[in-house]
Amino acid sequence: MDRLRIKGGQQLKGEIRISGSKNASLPLMVAALLTDRKLTLHNVPRLADITTMIQLLKQHGVEVSAAPGENGHDRGTTLTLQAGKIASTTAPYDIVRKMRASVLVLGPLLAREREARVSLPGGCAIGARPVDLHIAGLKAMGAEIDINGGYLVAKAPKGLKGARFTFPKVSVGATENLMMAAALAKGTTVLDNAAREPEITDLAECLVSMGVAVRGIGTETLTIDGVTSLKEASHRVIPDRIETGTYAMAVAMTAGDVELVGGRLDLIETAAQVLRSAGVTLEKTPNGMRVHRTNGALTGVDVMTEPYPGFPTDLQAQMMALMTRAEGASMITETVFESRFMHVPELSRMGANVTIHHESALVRGVPKLRGAEVMATDLRASVSLAIAALAADGDTVVNRLYHLDRGYERLEEKLAACGADIERLKG
Repeated sequence: MDRLRIKGGQQLKGEIRISGSKNASLPLMVAALLTDRKLTLHNVPRLADITTMIQLLKQHGVEVSAAPGENGHDRGTTLTLQAGKIASTTAPYDIVRKMRASVLVLGPLLAREREARVSLPGGCAIGARPVDLHIAGLKAMGAEIDINGGYLVAKAPKGLKGARFTFPKVSVGATENLMMAAALAKGTTVLDNAAREPEITDLAECLVSMGVAVRGIGTETLTIDGVTSLKEASHRVIPDRIETGTYAMAVAMTAGDVELVGGRLDLIETAAQVLRSAGVTLEKTPNGMRVHRTNGALTGVDVMTEPYPGFPTDLQAQMMALMTRAEGASMITETVFESRFMHVPELSRMGANVTIHHESALVRGVPKLRGAEVMATDLRASVSLAIAALAADGDTVVNRLYHLDRGYERLEEKLAACGADIERLKG
């Protein structure tokens, strides 16, 4: 199993190119199930989760071809997907267990084939992430759904019908699933209290390109007029806002100065405000954004994760790593997922001073961190340990690197190009 070795103490200087968004790419790929026409996606990142989704879609009968993006390796992949005929309406456990986003095939398969059998999903171990909202929304559209042998078994013998559904709480995955199901439902679907993440907007804009009328894009109420068939389309995936925020924090951790090429400030506004309060300058450039410390020192700031446009839960672990070296104390409160402080014991092994109380963590800044052998527990926790290692004395070895590979494209190459002393240890 691969590991990452990082020797701390090097400032990051230069430029890092931001990849396409993983969390936008996965539902966009699934949207190919809605039609027998081609869907071409540009700027798709090269990641383990993308490979897993390709495997899942192929067993459903989707033909997938990949080509290098513009300018070769630096600009992601162009994927062409075509689901001429659905070969199977079952999403098997051995693929779905690897990645939670696999449950997104439920809505499109049900809408197009009037039946679907999807294994209950897996993914990162960051607390309960039930599929009850997916089920409730599809039932409102006329589906019959049971759970049998660890599978969601769904049927809509007469097809799905447009409906009004109000999410009792914001759910990105359920919003995406119902948006895609609504594209082929008879009539109009209205989704209230829908998620507003940029990835939702990206999916909505792709559906519009495929011939679906979607109103209220970017708001909490989405109105979707179902169609009988979709058309061929091409779409460019937005840059990854979580990768953008992650590298901004890594640069701040090392007191570096880096341009994040392709990064968009408008996608990380809340995180940018928090970073500015902590003593980090983020400024727009013609090619992206520049990140550097404002006056030298970092200042402790309080953070609470919330659905978009709030502070992203997917940047919580990275922010905590940054705050371990800030002057004073900071309180980090996690409201989106339970069990998302599993990186704390590993940061403590490196000398961090963090105290957990229920859903909050009190982080007291320390003069220095020490390199140690640590273990990644989930995707974002793994990169938080890498951020801490960049500023630690001595060597840090991050184990269970497969978590990192699910969400960060060529992380060690990008950091090394900016001066980090980092290498992948094959194992």
